[in-house]
Amino acid sequence: MDIRQIDEDFAVTGQISPDDVRDIVAAGYQALICNRPDGEAPDQPDFAEISQVAEKAGIPIYYVPVISGQLTQDDVDAMAKALEEAEGPVLAYCRSGARSTNIYGIVKQQKG
Repeated sequence: MDIRQIDEDFAVTGQISPDDVRDIVAAGYQALICNRPDGEAPDQPDFAEISQVAEKAGIPIYYVPVISGQLTQDDVDAMAKALEEAEGPVLAYCRSGARSTNIYGIVKQQKG
């Protein structure tokens, strides 16, 4: 897992597996955001699988799927809402971390 810190409260990484959740919690993250739609790649774990493990680990997880190259204002609004609800350091993931980084930047710009 290649975690890239964007600012003190937000970091991104590529696709995680259910097994990664324990390490993410141990690293101090207090919320997860998934920006990758299910079914993008055949070997990708479904959001439901990761969500179940996150629930057991006691970390909230938000599903804000963004289709690569098709970011909408609804996506930005959903991301802003997830970020408002999430407490503490947040880790967002997608295929590579780029979508999560881009949507976070747009949310920050729109908030001014």
